[in-house]
Amino acid sequence: MADFTMKTDADGVAIITWDTQGKSMNVLNLDALAELEACIDEALADDAVKGVIVTSGKEGSFAGGMDLNVIAKMKEMAGDNPARGLMDGIMHMHTVLRKIERAGMDPKTNKGGKPVACAMPGTGLGIGFEIPLACHRIFVADNPKAKIGLPEIMVGIFPGAGGTTRLVRKMGAMTASPFLLEGKLSDPKKALSAGLIDEVVPADELMAKAKDWVLSEPRIVQPWDEKGYKMPGGAPYHPAGFMTFVGASAMVHGKTKGVYPAAKALLQAVYEGALVPFDTALKVEARNFVNVLMNPSSAAMIRSLFINKEALEKGANRPDVADQTVRRVGILGAGMMGAGIAYVSANAGIEVVLIDARQDAADKGKSYSEGILDKGISRKKVTEEKKQEVLDRITATTDYAALEGCDLIVEAVFEDVGVKAGVTEKTEAVIPADAIFATNTSTLPITELAKASKRPDQFIGIHFFSPVDKMLLVEIIKGEKTGDVAVAKALDFVRQIRKTPIVVNDARFFYANRCIIPYINEGVRMVTEGVSPVLIENAAKLVGMPLGPLQLTDETSIDLGVKIAKATRAAMGDDYDNDAADEVLFWLEGEGRLGRKSNAGFYAYDDKGKREGIWEGIAAKYKEADDQPSLTEVQHRLLFAQVLEAVRALKDGVLEDIREGDVGAILGWGFAPWSGGPFSWLDILGTPYAAERCDELAKTYGDRFATPALLREMADKGQSFYGRFGEGVDSKAA
Repeated sequence: MADFTMKTDADGVAIITWDTQGKSMNVLNLDALAELEACIDEALADDAVKGVIVTSGKEGSFAGGMDLNVIAKMKEMAGDNPARGLMDGIMHMHTVLRKIERAGMDPKTNKGGKPVACAMPGTGLGIGFEIPLACHRIFVADNPKAKIGLPEIMVGIFPGAGGTTRLVRKMGAMTASPFLLEGKLSDPKKALSAGLIDEVVPADELMAKAKDWVLSEPRIVQPWDEKGYKMPGGAPYHPAGFMTFVGASAMVHGKTKGVYPAAKALLQAVYEGALVPFDTALKVEARNFVNVLMNPSSAAMIRSLFINKEALEKGANRPDVADQTVRRVGILGAGMMGAGIAYVSANAGIEVVLIDARQDAADKGKSYSEGILDKGISRKKVTEEKKQEVLDRITATTDYAALEGCDLIVEAVFEDVGVKAGVTEKTEAVIPADAIFATNTSTLPITELAKASKRPDQFIGIHFFSPVDKMLLVEIIKGEKTGDVAVAKALDFVRQIRKTPIVVNDARFFYANRCIIPYINEGVRMVTEGVSPVLIENAAKLVGMPLGPLQLTDETSIDLGVKIAKATRAAMGDDYDNDAADEVLFWLEGEGRLGRKSNAGFYAYDDKGKREGIWEGIAAKYKEADDQPSLTEVQHRLLFAQVLEAVRALKDGVLEDIREGDVGAILGWGFAPWSGGPFSWLDILGTPYAAERCDELAKTYGDRFATPALLREMADKGQSFYGRFGEGVDSKAA
């Protein structure tokens, strides 16, 4: 059955209905595009048809966008000349949408033509909004849950089916910028206020309103097809427009540091497109879009931030056991972490028992949720009723008996084996026999903590990242005896609270901290070598890291770094080799400089906690060398310090799926999102070059950069990580 079907009613209105088979939301693929074109051709050629309505067969939504699985493979589908094939394919898409827009009008007089309305029951994203933009009037049902916009920039591309060109001509470059450059989404009423759509109507009147308009013989020519059209806000050669583009260029480069090709290409498409007629502007947009698709960064971002992320969220690595939906969760410890877990759980509709040793501490933990909800109310994103519903789901208490009936426990007490063992025993005395016990820890081995449990197969690690309400990743850690039901329970819980899970095996620092600690240490180590701290920090940001290693140390606290260093040294003994970085951290702690929390660390801070720059005491103790390394040299040290740990984690079996390694790196600690993650970055470099570069770094800086045996083997065979390990859970390094 076709995704697009058409029926013409007795009044001569052709209704084209989009209903993607086997999907809960419409997505466009190449076959469906051909079906849409056929429907449009038929409607325009039929004299009995007075106008057209394009709508959706999905209740509450219009379309979720282009099938990104198709986009990810478009280069492979394009034949021996992928750029030419892509350009032809994109231009055909422009032809179809332009056919809708012109609707049979005379090209010289703009007379004639048939009105085309889009009736959107709800959400329209990406191509799901670009098709409406090509219609003559956009009607949207008054559906407050609907989201409308062009989020392509978030996955490494930009609106390439006319959305960029039409939105800029409709609104002007300045007004369109948050919707194009930030991927801003709006509910229908805000979309109407912004000028994205034309009417918001009651859902039960959507089709009637659209039909009335179609039959009203409206003028349908778009402003940009009229003679004398002037771009809102001014074209680039207009004084106002010139300043707009100067500011936009500065803003884009300031935010992206030049490492995200899609943002630069988008800006170029807007600027050059504004200088030429509309149809030429579409070619400019297509050329820049193809340029982005040909860049390996876009393919890597689409794969990691959409395809892989979605697969993990849908349970790609979930054991085949019955549904484990959480109904009542007990949270032990009402500190910042426990309070955050309580909020996201209650906000997802789960009953919460929040326990602490003191009632005032438990109440304070509950008030954390109240604070978040009050902020939501002030921004008009949360109602008083919603706030009360969420708070009513949280029971703050000191009484462990209240845990009776909980099917999941999340322990978030102090990072101490003895303390955690005590609450484990106390909890298991009252919870149901089939309840799952999860410990939230960032460093302590799960297998060791499970020794305090009488049910080690029901014991698992869940590592939340702080702040819980904002961080998207949750790291699930299997102990040696953790069973499938516990894994499924943890995964289903993470799905309920709308986070992205990765599942790893038990090992020191698990996966995320295993990779981020070497990044911090490498940055600190460079300080002792006389590398300028400013160079270190900016090199990190210019290669896509959200924070430089020194700022990150300040944010996470220097005394925490010291604590981790001492514990690691005690565990590893003679194998421990990080004296250079430890020297700096121990010295700063001795000076009382504990990071942001003490308003003193690698950085200096004013009385209000605002960062002012690198503390002058760093240069006094560690003199900057006269000869500084190149930007690339510093960046390679910082990146390879992380990716080599990811490779070792794969080889050691900590990671079982490279998709989790890439998605976890981006969402967990912000590893250069433009790269698609550590394994994608190595694939972009090519394993032969990566191994060669490791050899050079190891020769200069030491064995921590030694090429792992797995990478060496793959380099010798000319293999890529995604080529060898694919995208399934059965990918093993052994």
